[in-house]
Amino acid sequence: MIARDLFASTRAELLRLRKWPAFWTVLGSWVVLNLVFAYLFNYLAYTSGQSSRMSNGLPKDALLQQMLPAAVPEVFTQGMAMFGGALMLILGALVVGSGFGWGTWKTVFTQGPSRFSAIGAVVLSLMLVVVGLVCVVFVVDVGVASIIGATQGQALALPPLGRSMLGIGTGIAILGMWTLLGALIGTIARGPALAVGLGLVWVLVVENLLRGVAGIFEPIKAITDHLPGTAAGSMAGAMRSVKGAATPGVLDILSRTESLVFLGIYAAVFVAGTLWLFKRRDMV
Repeated sequence: MIARDLFASTRAELLRLRKWPAFWTVLGSWVVLNLVFAYLFNYLAYTSGQSSRMSNGLPKDALLQQMLPAAVPEVFTQGMAMFGGALMLILGALVVGSGFGWGTWKTVFTQGPSRFSAIGAVVLSLMLVVVGLVCVVFVVDVGVASIIGATQGQALALPPLGRSMLGIGTGIAILGMWTLLGALIGTIARGPALAVGLGLVWVLVVENLLRGVAGIFEPIKAITDHLPGTAAGSMAGAMRSVKGAATPGVLDILSRTESLVFLGIYAAVFVAGTLWLFKRRDMV
């Protein structure tokens, strides 16, 4: 019964998301930003012959190599730690928080399946969206990189399968964690606006400030080295082959294994917290 309700609720939630303009706006924004930061700025820097800050000061040959298909697993994960994560946090907050503002959660819980099935369907739907988005972005990036390589007369060698799967898995782990955090904040705030604001402040401001303070106050370094943004940034950093490139949010603090462990812990905590709040709270 629970599995059947969960499946039916997931189908309904996916249908709602497909018909929601805000959903496509957030996903489309990330696809566009990924292409702009990963390829457009670098291509402009390469064709102009100038090594700019947007290309991380890489020499021309190295810059071209970063725009070829073989580099896609590395390149497309670099913007996920901060900008992609922020957008997916917004999505999670909007999907869960909007139900409070519209009053739909009360309707679902009084007329529909159990609370576990309803919110479990939302979490499952969000994870399916993350997997689909990462795969789509990977394919789009390979296509764009192939066009750039062809126009520049380069060999169009595709990335090895193992490297591709590692990149896709890295992207799913990073974006999945941020999406689940957004869902939790949306549940805590009981609305989308406050949840989005709090989430963005945390991703873009608070963690960076704490890491800055840790540089002069050693006791809090053990905490800042294991924050969600640190784990996500280190996971992206583990994919990086060009060292020294100053990509916002990409770090080298934790190993890949440590990053994956902490991302998994955070994801589990965020899901558990969301389910617990929905189970215990009065929705009236």
